[in-house]
Amino acid sequence: MHSEKFRRQLRQEAQHWRANGDISESQFQKLSDRYQFDQVDHASRFTLVLLGLGLSFIGIGVVTFIVANWNGISHLGRSVLLLGLFFGLNGGGLALWKRSKYQRFGEILLLFGAVALGANLAQYVTGFALFLGWGIGCLAIAYGLRLKGLGILAIALIGIGYWTSWSQIYFSPTGIEMIGLQMPIVSAILFLPLAYWCRSRAIFLLSEIAIHSALLSSLAAIVTKASVLPALLTILPAALLWSYDDSLWSSGKSFQPIARQLAVLFLGGLFFWFSFHWVWNGSLTWYTRIPEWRSLPSVVLFAGIAIGQWLYMLRKVRLINLNTIGIGLSLGLSTIVNFWHLRIQPLPIFAPILFNVLLIGLALGSVRTSLSNGKRRAFWFGILLLGLQIVSRLLEYDTTVLMKSFVCVVCGVSAIVAGLWFESRLRSKMNSMAIARSDYRSEKPPKSPTSGRI
Repeated sequence: MHSEKFRRQLRQEAQHWRANGDISESQFQKLSDRYQFDQVDHASRFTLVLLGLGLSFIGIGVVTFIVANWNGISHLGRSVLLLGLFFGLNGGGLALWKRSKYQRFGEILLLFGAVALGANLAQYVTGFALFLGWGIGCLAIAYGLRLKGLGILAIALIGIGYWTSWSQIYFSPTGIEMIGLQMPIVSAILFLPLAYWCRSRAIFLLSEIAIHSALLSSLAAIVTKASVLPALLTILPAALLWSYDDSLWSSGKSFQPIARQLAVLFLGGLFFWFSFHWVWNGSLTWYTRIPEWRSLPSVVLFAGIAIGQWLYMLRKVRLINLNTIGIGLSLGLSTIVNFWHLRIQPLPIFAPILFNVLLIGLALGSVRTSLSNGKRRAFWFGILLLGLQIVSRLLEYDTTVLMKSFVCVVCGVSAIVAGLWFESRLRSKMNSMAIARSDYRSEKPPKSPTSGRI
């Protein structure tokens, strides 16, 4: 009976051989049947579930015991107990993590150790300081051991601390809460390098969400009617995300596609919101309070980065394509209309019409992109935008019930037909690629029996 580690390594090698054309699909299938490749992940997941359940019950038992006797324990005893729990979990987790056979078990213990770290810190600090210190502690371990789980936990903890303390950070910050005023910069410094260090798409995605949500918060804190910041508020995150280019400093895995997907999602939500006429009838009077100018450095820095990234793209002709031109025009028109509406003259009729057109353009652009690269997400995102736009216009304006029901039925039928057409087109494209690969392999010259020998 072959070990699970041997079968996992053999499966990786066999997949590599198949990709290079060294073995055929039938040979790979024979290896898979003989060594049961399909059972490798199942066994690993089953073991992980058992370990997780066992540790959960152990943790519940320990926590229940401590809570039941917490009031009878002195402050010194509590500190010793929590410190012992912290060092015990992290020490045991680190020891197991170093052994490949028990590495996942060690990662679970390290996660519990991170929870113990928060329990220790909660004795001395609260609020934003607690979550910031807790998150930084988890980040230190994540950087040291390249643990994706702890990195995700750290981003979540710092985000919880920031948003639960938002009002105090922006209205009456004191001490460590002043750091929260520059949270976009802090998030970029703390989180983005970890995404590349761990090569984790999940950490990069959460990092970008953390950075740009904090940036929107900083923008909203300094908006005044006399400034151009309302226009900047609507486009800066999308401008940063679409122009993001990590090839300038990273020669490994690129996360640019994720950044651009986030930019399209942001623009879809923004254009959909601005497509309602009632948004523009109220003149957008959401800037009445006193601005918090201490968050201005983050806004200025990221606005400068966005300008620099777009100038770099414009200098490189190969980076300009139809999608980039469309996004650039959308950002420019959105800025002009927003600025004009707030500073020169209200546009209660023209503005919603324009943003409806931009929303249609974004949806059709997503569908066009999906047809060229065969990605289902882009196709269904475009279909969803079109459906939401049609339904929302029916609900917004005074139409008969018969018309609403008819349009909804038409939208449903159209979505089904479009989906079936896209799947058939995608299937035909994949079959054509498979035939082309098989023809290429059949045309490859046979290897010499003495090749590679001295």
